[in-house]
Amino acid sequence: MQTGLADFIRNTPEGDAADKVLRKCVHCGFCNATCPTYQILGDELDGPRGRIYLMKQLLEGEVPANTVLPHLDRCLTCRNCESTCPSGVRYHELVDIGRAVAERRGSRPLAERAKRWVMREALARPGVFNTALALGRLARPLLPAALAAKVAPARPAGHWPPVRHARRMLVLAGCVQPALMPDVNAAAARVLDLLGISLVEIARAGCCGALRFHMNDQDGGRNDMRALIDAWWPAIERGDVEAIVMTASGCGSTVREYGHLLADDPAYAERAARVSAMTKDLSEILAAERVQIEGLFAAQGTTRRPLAYHPPCSLQHGQQVRGHAEALLRAAGYDLQPVSDSHLCCGSAGSYSLLQPELAATLRDSKLRALQAGEPGGIASANVGCIAHLQTGTGTPVRHWIEWLDEALRSGG
Repeated sequence: MQTGLADFIRNTPEGDAADKVLRKCVHCGFCNATCPTYQILGDELDGPRGRIYLMKQLLEGEVPANTVLPHLDRCLTCRNCESTCPSGVRYHELVDIGRAVAERRGSRPLAERAKRWVMREALARPGVFNTALALGRLARPLLPAALAAKVAPARPAGHWPPVRHARRMLVLAGCVQPALMPDVNAAAARVLDLLGISLVEIARAGCCGALRFHMNDQDGGRNDMRALIDAWWPAIERGDVEAIVMTASGCGSTVREYGHLLADDPAYAERAARVSAMTKDLSEILAAERVQIEGLFAAQGTTRRPLAYHPPCSLQHGQQVRGHAEALLRAAGYDLQPVSDSHLCCGSAGSYSLLQPELAATLRDSKLRALQAGEPGGIASANVGCIAHLQTGTGTPVRHWIEWLDEALRSGG
């Protein structure tokens, strides 16, 4: 695709990066076939090909930002299009630039700006979110049904084994996971402890930056990234840990891109690249220890149970990690049910379910129909947002796959 960027962005780092992505796109349209919003809305401008063309026009100064903003807002950034694209277009890099430019050059109603500000400040700060969630749980009987469904009931946190092994790994607590699903990291710690690996949280490690960055506060997002690197760096520099483990795939897909996102920061570029290189999804860590895990289950015997697994977009498309969690669940004795269209998004997409509730609900209901077609006893996934979003639409238990694996180990299969 030929480009002619406008003066305001030509020969800038943003412009050069956008131009590189745009020139790779051949406008074939294969991406539209797997785009969730295009499938629902049927609008060319709400598919990747149309959005790419809109961003090209924006960067060439041919369309106003306010024309582009709604279509970029409706994009889930699920990156399914990247898995489909035969030309290797890095769509998410272009949409990050397009959103930043559209946000700077466009305008939103005051109420919309206020809503986004509150979400950025509340969700990215664990203390604020914990307080808001506690108040929401108290007021849940008085809330409208749609809002009450989003207030998850309290879940207990299980035992976290002491740090006692020579092999140690860092794990990110995250922003909302400690309050919504406090046993996820503890379950990961229990399973890894059986394999001779101690899991460690750093108390000062806060938000990974994904929330602010993808809500168009990219400067704030990068500041969160720098703060997280600072919190982790002493343990990394001393060689205390061999890897950084992600139990929330949404965070993982962002942390694995720190090297790219902070490449132009001379103070952080090298450290960011090292953090990215050390970061692995939990399923990758356990897949490398699969022989030991299979030995544990073989020793105790297993009872097969029906379960459906939803691979988050941030895992299968963002990180290109596939099949590990499913194989581990099967090794644990779960009978995984076939799920149609497993490549499609559930509609959670970070803050998307709050900002685009109608589209998110449509995608959720479609995903739940596919997941529950085989009448499983439970649903597993790998990201806190997907789990919470899916749970709002079903009475079937939805949990992180590591919780199901830990349960099987503790129950003898």
